[in-house]
Amino acid sequence: MENKNYGASNIKVLKGLEAVRKRPGMYIGDTNINGLHHMIYEVVDNSIDEAMAGHCNSIKITLTTEGSAIIEDNGRGIPVDMHPTENMPAATVVLTVLHAGGKFDKDTYKVSGGLHGVGVSVVNALSKKLIMTIKKDGNIYRQEFEKGIPTTNLKIIGQTKEHGTTIEFFPDGEVMEVLDFDADILIKRFKEMAYLNQNVTLFFKDEKTGKEEKYHFENGLHQFVEDINKKPFISPIISFQAMEEDTEVEIALAYNEGYDEKVLSFVNNIRTPDGGTHEAGFRAGLSRAIMNYIEANANSREKDSKIQGEDVREGLVAIISTKIMEPQFEGQTKGKLGSSFVKPIVQKLTYEKLAKFFEENPNEARAIMQKALLAARGREAAKKARELTRKKDSLSVGTLPGKLADCQSKDPKESEIYLVEGDSAGGSAKQGRDRVYQAILPLRGKILNVEKSRLDKILKSDEIKNMITAFGCGIGEEFDIEKLRYHKIIIMTDADVDGSHIQTLLMTFFYRYLKPLIENGHIYIAQPPLYRFKKGKKEIYLKDEKALSEFLIENGIENFNFEGIGNKELLEILKFIAHYRSILKELEKRYPMIELVKFLIENRDYISLSFEEMYEKIEIFLKNIECNILSKSISQEQITLYIQTKTGLVEMSIDENLFVDNFFEEAYFIYNKIIERNLDFAKNKDLIQLLEEVEDSAKKGAYIQRYKGLGEMNPEQLWETTMTPQNRTLIKVKLDNDEKADEIFTLFMGDEVEPRRVYIQENAKNVKHLDV
Repeated sequence: MENKNYGASNIKVLKGLEAVRKRPGMYIGDTNINGLHHMIYEVVDNSIDEAMAGHCNSIKITLTTEGSAIIEDNGRGIPVDMHPTENMPAATVVLTVLHAGGKFDKDTYKVSGGLHGVGVSVVNALSKKLIMTIKKDGNIYRQEFEKGIPTTNLKIIGQTKEHGTTIEFFPDGEVMEVLDFDADILIKRFKEMAYLNQNVTLFFKDEKTGKEEKYHFENGLHQFVEDINKKPFISPIISFQAMEEDTEVEIALAYNEGYDEKVLSFVNNIRTPDGGTHEAGFRAGLSRAIMNYIEANANSREKDSKIQGEDVREGLVAIISTKIMEPQFEGQTKGKLGSSFVKPIVQKLTYEKLAKFFEENPNEARAIMQKALLAARGREAAKKARELTRKKDSLSVGTLPGKLADCQSKDPKESEIYLVEGDSAGGSAKQGRDRVYQAILPLRGKILNVEKSRLDKILKSDEIKNMITAFGCGIGEEFDIEKLRYHKIIIMTDADVDGSHIQTLLMTFFYRYLKPLIENGHIYIAQPPLYRFKKGKKEIYLKDEKALSEFLIENGIENFNFEGIGNKELLEILKFIAHYRSILKELEKRYPMIELVKFLIENRDYISLSFEEMYEKIEIFLKNIECNILSKSISQEQITLYIQTKTGLVEMSIDENLFVDNFFEEAYFIYNKIIERNLDFAKNKDLIQLLEEVEDSAKKGAYIQRYKGLGEMNPEQLWETTMTPQNRTLIKVKLDNDEKADEIFTLFMGDEVEPRRVYIQENAKNVKHLDV
């Protein structure tokens, strides 16, 4: 009787996968971008498992122009023989039965990646179409599915000497909210996989952008540490590995000149952002090895500083990779390893290997010891400085020497503090504010760049001390967000280069030392207006160039009478033209002859011509605008021209880079939107010229002031434009990607000049709003 039930296996199978379609979040986390990527990882993890078992060394991932993802490996290929109980080939079972696969049979895979072990059947259930191709035993097998249901049988479609599995899937828009893969996120994950499995090569291709990359790291974790490090090393990279009781541990670490610690840990190739028992074991082993070394080798004066665990981790860069059977995770996100047996294994390995390294390399050991001793001294000095700040605090903040103008309210939820650049703006802000709930703290000059200093030095800076005291939530060990006195901390600086620099210095300080204030949404940036428009009794503030242009258009069209078009439609078209003009201004920064670029945007069909034919069109255009071509060079790749214009000599190159430039693409898109409209009213006039006539008519008799700094505004103006909740524009500072933010602060605010110079050279042409 029991067998008969199994005969109706297909029905049971669908019931299982039906649950996946009803509650996809349970299986892949969410139906957004993370869940979409999880589908790819689930398939790639299967290939990595084959690699960890020693049967696969190449994995190819392709994102197609049709929106599907193809994952191809050269492993053994999913078994194709009949399954003993399910009445269908094993490969079909793997794709249609939840929790089916080799991972649940300890003999097939000792350890396996993938968090849930739900396997590729979940990917199948959430795909509108999936194609499985298996090369095995001399044959090529293929089977197709839709929404988890087989639409063909497993068939032999050819012969081959190769072996491996290929899965192509199209995510189902009925279940998934997002269908576009983000190549950058995927690349980061594939690189991680290649570092953690040095016997595998991953190939990645994105057909939409033409991007093709290959990841293979012969030196594995050693190279991983080298690549994530951003500051000069003070020690060599130390790497070691061991296998104990079915647990494989691999670690690489080094010390740099920085003050923060960067430890990445992985279990079965999956990142564990919240750490866990493997990280705890590593830290305990590391602390013991260094503290023992200091005990045995430091002189008595050096031993005055009491070393703590955090001191030995200053400047540490480390990767911990463990591969274990049936890992237990804590928490919803599975970000923390809970398996208790891992800690003693990692601790013992770390301690033994480091103790041996210190013994054999006394110079390197001494450098690491000195680093820890300096950190301990710095920590003690910072503690003293914090205590001083607290003593000051207990006398009440009002006693800060004339700096902080506090608010009357004691309710943090309604209180806000403005950090204002300079005393003159601070004076205006103090007079203009609503003293019931708005506090003002003027900052004199630029605050310290905290990226280059340890906490003890930072706490000597008056500006920083004043901020910490005013906020009331403490810093470092004493930090307590419950004591925060203002729920809105608003950075208010001038709209110039210095103002931007002060913003960046403040953001670096918040990110490095008061990160929870950003995470909880307490940090804001005020946007003072750039323009004041005054005409007769009418006065209005406009936040930027775009707002000014839109205001001028709205007021200028009243002075014109265009036939055959209503004001509303005219307004829309002119705003489009203003947007088109602003993109042309961006292109002008990159290309010396904007008239020619504009000509190519507005005659897009010329781009499909050969460069020879395109040159003929350009030649006629340049003659028409009275420019002479002094010399030319035309190849299959580009046209280079020297042109005598009315204002001087210009060298201009036209090649593929121009046509794929984002601004060029956008300009073309907007231009098309404009010419789709009824433009009879323009009577063949140049559109930008027409726009400027409308704007100029609104400017007649008006006074337009462009503010360079907050100090140029009187208290009433500052209140009206930047401080009253009715009118002001505040930008909330968010932290979307912690690692990316970390890299950016290190790049821009750190000691290393060279990477910053390279970045600036590569991106200088993208700068907007530069006031010199």
